[in-house]
Amino acid sequence: MVILEEEAIRSLSDVTSAREVIRDAFHAQHRGEATVPSIISMPFRDPEGVSHIKVGHVHSDRTWTVKVSTDFFPGDGEPTRHSGLMVVLSSEDGSLVAVLRDNGYLTELRTGAAGGLAADLLARADARTVSIIGAGSQARYQLEALCDVRPIQNVRVASRTQERAREFVAEIESRFDLSAQLFDTVEEAVAGGDVVVTTTQSTAPLLRAEWLEPGAHVTAVGSDEPSKWELDPNVLAQASVVAVDDLNQTSCYGELHHALEAGALEASSVVTLGQLIAGAAPGRTSDEAVTVADLTGVGIQDAAIAAFVVRAAAQAG
Repeated sequence: MVILEEEAIRSLSDVTSAREVIRDAFHAQHRGEATVPSIISMPFRDPEGVSHIKVGHVHSDRTWTVKVSTDFFPGDGEPTRHSGLMVVLSSEDGSLVAVLRDNGYLTELRTGAAGGLAADLLARADARTVSIIGAGSQARYQLEALCDVRPIQNVRVASRTQERAREFVAEIESRFDLSAQLFDTVEEAVAGGDVVVTTTQSTAPLLRAEWLEPGAHVTAVGSDEPSKWELDPNVLAQASVVAVDDLNQTSCYGELHHALEAGALEASSVVTLGQLIAGAAPGRTSDEAVTVADLTGVGIQDAAIAAFVVRAAAQAG
């Protein structure tokens, strides 16, 4: 059994390898070669927060993973406090293989990787401008993953916390060497966006369908609880493709959950990332089509990225 700390885990993983691992995991899920139990959620009141326990197993791996991820919301304008770890166990005898004390890093990395994968599957090949709603840590992971699959040049940012948004814009220009602008409203930030990414804790719709440019791709990652909500149901209703990470999960937790409740679309019209990867469902059909990816974070992502890190650690000695 090994214990890996965050610094070592960061040295063993990167955005490109994470996307490839996550792609393989979703493909395995589509083939029926992965197990994804339901999420366990634990809310906290003082201070306000929530813990999610996610479990997954990709059948080709010799391990399965229990991931505990916790977020606390200060409510005073400060960033959300993330924490977490992964317990990796043998799928052959149940013994403890590793404890990954990543402090939530792998959750951030695999979430960003899924966003990059969704954009790679659905965004126009020439997408150069991204509109990012939110300025927290996941906004950075989403941008890094997107830049790995598309020739991004311009970033348009909107966030309810202006100070954090200004820091994000400065970081985009210095770290990513991209042109970045801060806007007062979501509507202004979305104008001209080839890709729109929402990364907030919102409990009411932030993005409306009429604000989107023809040919835009939308990736929503904020709704990992039934109460969270970033996209007006018409965004999904008017999209030519709505893709999800897991149909059962997004029907209860994601943007799809709200769209189904509103009667904006039927679940039968929704495809999964696994189907797109396998070629079992069509993706973008024209440069004018609007596409949406609703990502709630699935246990097989945690299992896959954890198994990858354990293998990488063994190879590195």
